[in-house]
Amino acid sequence: MFTGLVSDVGEVSSVEPRGALRRVRVLCSYPSESIALGASIACGGPCLTVVGSGIAHGKSWFDVDIAAETLARTTAATWKRGEQINLERSLKIGDELGGHIVTGHIDGIAEILSIEDFDGMKRFWIRAPHGLSRFIAEKGSVSLDGTSLTVNSVKGDAFSILLIPHTLHVTTWGGKRAGDAVNLEVDLMARYAARLSETAPAKVKAEAAAPSYP
Repeated sequence: MFTGLVSDVGEVSSVEPRGALRRVRVLCSYPSESIALGASIACGGPCLTVVGSGIAHGKSWFDVDIAAETLARTTAATWKRGEQINLERSLKIGDELGGHIVTGHIDGIAEILSIEDFDGMKRFWIRAPHGLSRFIAEKGSVSLDGTSLTVNSVKGDAFSILLIPHTLHVTTWGGKRAGDAVNLEVDLMARYAARLSETAPAKVKAEAAAPSYP
């Protein structure tokens, strides 16, 4: 479980194909001794499991294995040496929940349509996959590349977000361009609310059709 508050920007140092898997090494600023084997780290959005860690040339690193499902549903399939990715370590009991509840389970890939710069900030218009856009609402929360963001407005499958200078500085968003793909995780509560609204009419109909007994 995560909050969508990015705590470091990592760098992909190697990508090694291993059959259906890819072993990826990520350089980071986390103390090496604090990265436990089996720990969960959100890497550019997807929650990945640490399978190795260490320190080399004064820089901490950790390895993750990326499975075929994750490669098919996220931008991880395009990662290459030198790629910058947002990192967040898993939430601990007692930590401040400053963003929103993020699972690290990516729903799909969205596309940046346009970027408007003003007063040190940037407004992004982003297009969500059609099947996911119904989960995105004005003033609601969304996770993009592992960053918890507030939706400003919605137009069809497109929505806008506004990033302040601090967020642009401490995440990969400062280097984004129109046409870039980003990992999208819709709000957990929106997903379940939509599911309940879909099943409720069917349940009511079934109960109405059921025979009654004295």
